[in-house]
Amino acid sequence: MLRHCVLALTRGNMRRACPGVVSAGVRRYSTATDSSSSSNNNNSNNIEPIRGLPMGVSNSQLLHRTVAAVQRSSNLKTLGLSEHETQKMNMCQAINDAMRIVLATDETAVVFGEDVAFGGVFRCTVGLADEFGRERVFNTPLTEQGIAGFGIGLASMGQTAVAEIQFADYVFPAFDQIVNEAAKFRYRSGGEFNAGRLTIRTPCSAVGHGGHYHSQSPEAFFAHVPGLRVVMPRSPIQAKGLLLAAIRDQNPVVFFEPKILYRSAVEQVPVGDYTIPLSQAEILKPGDNVTVVGYGAQIYALENAIQMIERDFPGVSCELIDLQTILPYDAEAVARSVNKTGRLVVAHEAPRTQGFAAELAAEIQERCFLRLESPIERVCGLFVPHPLVFERFYMPCAVRTYEAIKRSLTF
Repeated sequence: MLRHCVLALTRGNMRRACPGVVSAGVRRYSTATDSSSSSNNNNSNNIEPIRGLPMGVSNSQLLHRTVAAVQRSSNLKTLGLSEHETQKMNMCQAINDAMRIVLATDETAVVFGEDVAFGGVFRCTVGLADEFGRERVFNTPLTEQGIAGFGIGLASMGQTAVAEIQFADYVFPAFDQIVNEAAKFRYRSGGEFNAGRLTIRTPCSAVGHGGHYHSQSPEAFFAHVPGLRVVMPRSPIQAKGLLLAAIRDQNPVVFFEPKILYRSAVEQVPVGDYTIPLSQAEILKPGDNVTVVGYGAQIYALENAIQMIERDFPGVSCELIDLQTILPYDAEAVARSVNKTGRLVVAHEAPRTQGFAAELAAEIQERCFLRLESPIERVCGLFVPHPLVFERFYMPCAVRTYEAIKRSLTF
């Protein structure tokens, strides 16, 4: 692996280098820009695939940066949002706007967590305490278990509780309250009580310098729990609509927010109140030859991988799907796509071992076995504590995803 990383670094891609660029045993493939003879290029696996492609969120074609882009979006037309008045927002501002709407329209709603009264460490709640008062937007002690337990009590008494856990890495002290109390309250009381009006927001995933206590993606822990919903948006429009839907849903929701997108993802967001349905995947790009599935910030690495594949494999088209909701997830949408393409690549930042990709791979294998043309590929974080200086080697980047799609196509 170290040799692979050094190889990428020596090619002038220090900022974007990641392991998996070289995959032993992958068949030779033809590309539009690889016309050299075998004598000049004895190891085709050493072809570096980025080759000047604009990478990352800032260059994404998936974000609706203009009013015209909003109006052209077929998905937003389906939701009835394409003709709405819009306002330029980053994801942090869109989340703030969603909570402002809830506080303005629901007099039972309260927002609380560590430091939220002054805006929170990421400023997602800035201005809310001034506008709605410190009885409805307030700080809590540094106790995640207490925040979750307090939210359960509020929700069970009919309040709309929007709790913030400052980092997803610190949600584990609250795990017992969320898993054994919030998720099971309706069931164990025979429907007499429930915590369905509880939403727990928490910033998650890598940010480039967070290390093992500020970078984790623990969604799979909660995706194993009946009674919860688990959501992770990819952009400002989705963050606002999904958060409003989560807060109003009659089940407790864990709402993961990829913090690297707070400032980097910017869109023209529809003004006013709207929701995006939970448990409904979105097809971001149609395709015929391979299905690529992800959620959250990982979507942008998948977008780049697809761009490279379609450039290097003329005639190949990839279908990109954003799950949006991880529990209960939209297995039907993925199965329909895989029955068409015959191939599936799933990616997420969390470690590969027993990660959510394993669940999706098992489900699709059961549903689509006779239509599969190749083994299902998983592109995930490495099975190590999230590293600091080696984070770029840990991440399931566009190049690792490119290699996985290539393996699927050439199997």
